[in-house]
Amino acid sequence: MATTPSSPDPDDLAPLDLPEEDEDEALRRDAEADESSRASRHWWDRNADEYQDEHGEFLGDDRFTWCPEGLDEAQAQLLGDPAGLKGLRVLELGAGAAQCSRWLAAQGAVPVALDISYRQLQHSRRIDLGRGVEPLSVVQADAAVLPFADGSFDLACSAYGAVPFSADTAALMREVHRVLRPGARWVFSVTHPIRWAFPDEPGVEGLTAGSSYFDRTPYVEQDAEGRATYVEHHRTLGDRVRELTGAGFRLLDLVEPEWPEGLEQEWGGWSPLRGRLIPGTAIFVTERG
Repeated sequence: MATTPSSPDPDDLAPLDLPEEDEDEALRRDAEADESSRASRHWWDRNADEYQDEHGEFLGDDRFTWCPEGLDEAQAQLLGDPAGLKGLRVLELGAGAAQCSRWLAAQGAVPVALDISYRQLQHSRRIDLGRGVEPLSVVQADAAVLPFADGSFDLACSAYGAVPFSADTAALMREVHRVLRPGARWVFSVTHPIRWAFPDEPGVEGLTAGSSYFDRTPYVEQDAEGRATYVEHHRTLGDRVRELTGAGFRLLDLVEPEWPEGLEQEWGGWSPLRGRLIPGTAIFVTERG
């Protein structure tokens, strides 16, 4: 089903020697599946070090947090009773450095952490080496084309991974459905769709709607030659529900975490100011038919 990586060469974890890039242009335009996948792979390979450095303390090494609002699976139990995870085969999509998978393993689950970015998965190796533990099973692949047999997993999850970056999320949902056994849960978090109507700013400038909620045109950053370097895709709440039910999932819950008291940390456009007024995250809790 998946292979456990051998211990990496320490040189693999050295800083990447990448050329400097000019500032990219941000716009809304179409971006097909191949372009989106290629942009995501390159962007996360290039920015994984900075991302883990900036957010690593918040994410922890083995914490399962669903969102910038800090909702932890240990309390939310959206995957079910933690005691019931023991022995389950779990697929984490867009795992990054596999912090969530590490938490799952601590509950006795058997996780496989999948990410499109090799550099992100190298950070998973780095964490495991630093902790002196057996490396997690990791797989580099596009979540829309899963390299697993039908019914391989008892559970699938994703915390802000893969789904927002996929051009064809209806196909992604069908792939997740295919690799899950009947009755298995598929739980994932994404930016709350209403946020697409507002500027991605943490201050007051992010409180005035400036775009149509119904505009599904992707957000694209592109270089001087017009090549996409970063792509995110928008779907409305209704779009998501139709994708899920069309793939054969049943929606059990839609969780919109409120901004907690005492959390003052900003994360991009997520902030205490905005978080207390408009939702920042949507978590879809579903079950495979």
